[in-house]
Amino acid sequence: MDFAPDPRVAELTASLADLVANHVAPAEQRFVEEVGALEDRWAWSRAPVLAELRTEARSRGLWNLFLPGEEGAGLTNLQYAPLAELTGRVVRLAPAVVNCAAPDTGNMEVLSMFGSPEQQERWLEPLLDGRIRSAFAMTEPGVASSDATNIETRIVRDGDEYVISGRKWWITGAMNPDCEVFIVMGKTDPEAHRHRQQSMVLVPRDAPGVEIVRGMEVYGYDDHDHGGHAEMVFHDVRVPAANLVGEEGQGFAIAQARLGPGRIHHCMRSIGVAERAIEAMCERAADRVAFGSPLADKGVVRDWIAESRVRLEQLRLLVLKAAWLMDTVGNRGAHTEIQAIKIATPATVQWILDKAIQVHGAAGLSQDLGLAEAYAGIRTLRFADGPDEVHKDALARHELRRQAERRAGGA
Repeated sequence: MDFAPDPRVAELTASLADLVANHVAPAEQRFVEEVGALEDRWAWSRAPVLAELRTEARSRGLWNLFLPGEEGAGLTNLQYAPLAELTGRVVRLAPAVVNCAAPDTGNMEVLSMFGSPEQQERWLEPLLDGRIRSAFAMTEPGVASSDATNIETRIVRDGDEYVISGRKWWITGAMNPDCEVFIVMGKTDPEAHRHRQQSMVLVPRDAPGVEIVRGMEVYGYDDHDHGGHAEMVFHDVRVPAANLVGEEGQGFAIAQARLGPGRIHHCMRSIGVAERAIEAMCERAADRVAFGSPLADKGVVRDWIAESRVRLEQLRLLVLKAAWLMDTVGNRGAHTEIQAIKIATPATVQWILDKAIQVHGAAGLSQDLGLAEAYAGIRTLRFADGPDEVHKDALARHELRRQAERRAGGA
């Protein structure tokens, strides 16, 4: 395994680091203020500063970096890792500046891999160009959605149309009026094998029967400057049969293909969140005096700083290994490592953010520094794309099986 960047990635990294440090980070507060002043506070993609920053990013060739094929930058997962980490340093704004923000990234991957030429022309091209937004509607309030086979939303064929009926929630990005299409997962054949019951269809936002019920809050944060999470209902929504993504019964497999890259992208960005938290913790420790000396002189604070660095370096290496395996043996071959980083990342970054908050005292709890909001955001990753417990159970079963095979081989 060689994690050293090649010349192209080194050049992209230097350019993106400059963009984030000297253009995006200084504009973060302006972005918040502009979004707050919009007539529709959920329409964050209409903030003027975002358009300016996107123009700068595209002029540098920093656009669609996540997508490996010809439609994107053509980077591997390993090549993308340091770039995604940099966007995590200003996670509210930087991913959108370079058109690498979830859930659009995963949806673009789905359309790129499974979309028909007509679907790609209608939806993928404007997404790649950053002209529209999208959402992925899978999770439901009425079932344990950690097991995607539980999903109850029905997708019923009726002549040349599909009829969609069901309730979804925590649908990221759905509150943004620029979100023009939903990739909806539901059941087309409840009698089929449990992993062949589901399908996915494309549902335009303006389709009759699509109802946005409410925005969801995470620890009191409504996330409006990220597009928001929505609860929504599909009331017998009709779409053309041509809106089916892939084939009937392929929905579960498509979801798994989508979630692998999505999980590692979250982890890469989260490392950037943690790096910024460590920087803030060290700056605060050096400047703040308590009981006659800087906080940096206190043993407990030094212990937190040291532990933060060690834990983050361990996490980064694990994420890079997972990315390397995805590139060399495929997502299926890297499945265990993807599970491992999905387990390790939120726990590690949450711990670091907790210590950064503690070093900042009551200010760390406030809306002024962004640490509390980052903590709330990272906490969601223990559920997003599957809860910790599901990944731990699967990883443990794999390890038990591997060890049993080892013992049998030794015997």
